[in-house]
Amino acid sequence: MSTYDLIIRNGTIATASDVFKCDIAVRDGKIVQMGEKLSGAGREIDASGKYVLPGGIDSHVHISQPSGAGIVMADDFETGSLSALFGGNTTLMPFCLQERGVPLRETLKHYHAKAEGQCYTDVSFHLIVCDPTDAVLGQDIPALVADGYTSLKVFMTYEDLRLDDAAILKTLDVARQSKATVMVHCENEDAIRFLVEKHELSGNVKPLAHAQTRPVAVEREATHRALSLAEIVDVPIVIVHISNGQAMDELSRARSRGVKVLGETCPQYLMLTADDLDGMDWEGAKFVCSPPPRTEAEQKECWTGIETGIFDLFSSDHCPFRFDDPQGKLNPKGKTNFRHIPNGIPGVEVRQPILFSEGFLKGRIDLPRFVALTSTNHAKTYGLYPRKGTLSIGADADIAIWDPEEKHTIRHADLHDGSDYSPYEGIEITGWPTTVILGGKVMVDDGKLTGKKGDGQYRPATTHA
Repeated sequence: MSTYDLIIRNGTIATASDVFKCDIAVRDGKIVQMGEKLSGAGREIDASGKYVLPGGIDSHVHISQPSGAGIVMADDFETGSLSALFGGNTTLMPFCLQERGVPLRETLKHYHAKAEGQCYTDVSFHLIVCDPTDAVLGQDIPALVADGYTSLKVFMTYEDLRLDDAAILKTLDVARQSKATVMVHCENEDAIRFLVEKHELSGNVKPLAHAQTRPVAVEREATHRALSLAEIVDVPIVIVHISNGQAMDELSRARSRGVKVLGETCPQYLMLTADDLDGMDWEGAKFVCSPPPRTEAEQKECWTGIETGIFDLFSSDHCPFRFDDPQGKLNPKGKTNFRHIPNGIPGVEVRQPILFSEGFLKGRIDLPRFVALTSTNHAKTYGLYPRKGTLSIGADADIAIWDPEEKHTIRHADLHDGSDYSPYEGIEITGWPTTVILGGKVMVDDGKLTGKKGDGQYRPATTHA
């Protein structure tokens, strides 16, 4: 009888703090031994010349989310988690969107039903709060946090989602009392609406106008306001999908005042620009997301944030819609006015490969920083650590084995999401996760799917200290 179920040997191991050589032994879904010349496993994987890393955790993804009348999101939990898996991820954290008038617990029931038996990765849910009634704040949120739903998201934009400052303060205060983590989407909706009306009056309604009506100042002001509200309540927050240097400066200033804030950015702010929205024949609709991609100068600022520690989290903000589809980007209204193009782009599968290739292999960051940005910090921020996000004895055996020499040209035809395009089409990538292990089970073996739908499970989270 074998001592272990699996041994991974001869690889270079990396955590958020160290890089070292050793073998890893797995039994019953957990890492149970790390050392030299381990033996006695039912299966061995030779990782010579490869990096053995914690499975990626993408803590900012939208899957099967209500998106307005006539609009359908491109990914369900099957395709979304499959795409994530092939990108080296073992845990996804989708959002449960509370529609106005629907209790949070009922919303969660719907999302669990959508995910049950469909996932190739583990999942843990965030709650979107858009209807913070007294009952939601006084009863629902504290009870749900205690049940393992420990992170909330609030919006300062989108008319049907946004909260005013008073509602944000109340939500932050409940989070402080229940020790939940709050994520904030920072854009000033009133300023956006003012600019949208001006563009529509002048007939400027092509996709590029989306970026022009959501300028840096709109994000910077809202970021400053969110940080001020968090400072008033004295609660930690996460500013999500930061796209520019001025918003980054707001984070730095708040930290200097003692505000506890984490910053997140995404591949679109490192690889795309607003010019991509100016494509021919409405092709620019493929790149419509909020905040929008900025200038090359702002790209450089975001890379600086990756390199210097301003950013703690690197997420995909995967929010997929089909492009050439009447229920997607080119819906009847979306084909005539940028305001009706669904906001969001696919990216869960290429999030890690982009940062591995453009960040680590090009010398912008070291390997521990890559692991922190793509896995460990997500687990620590959202209550999954140390079960997730690291390679240590007792942790889940969620492991990605990376070949640093494997080259890919990103083509949507090779990806696994439900969309019909990739905004990163044609980008040359070096380094790819060739083997992915979830809870000790080899799900992707040398680039081929060996796991099955339903192998991924829901995982509750814990609160911060």
